[in-house]
Amino acid sequence: QVQLVESGGGLVQAGGSLRLSCAASGTNGRIDAMGWYRQAPGKERELVAVIASGGSTTYADSAKGRFTISRDGAKNLIYLQMSSLKPEDTAVYYCKAMLSILYGVAYWGKGTQVTVSS
Repeated sequence: QVQLVESGGGLVQAGGSLRLSCAASGTNGRIDAMGWYRQAPGKERELVAVIASGGSTTYADSAKGRFTISRDGAKNLIYLQMSSLKPEDTAVYYCKAMLSILYGVAYWGKGTQVTVSS
């Protein structure tokens, strides 16, 4: 059974930093890509950053220059280093593992709350 466990969320002041972690288990070693998404109250879930198995990355415009996604492939771990945080970054951050992009096989974590105070 595939499980994703996020950690690292919390309360931080504007301008501060946080690092989120996501550990995937039960994937039998195959993951096409992993990523971070977020959902603020009253808004749809949106992509923050994705990293493919080959190491290529994609960022939302709002994350470029402030957030960095990285991975430890051997351990099925990904990280999201967030800097220069803004109140509008406040959201629940979800980890997603895409086991097969071609066939649409993906799993979500339960999310971790990030709150940025002004």
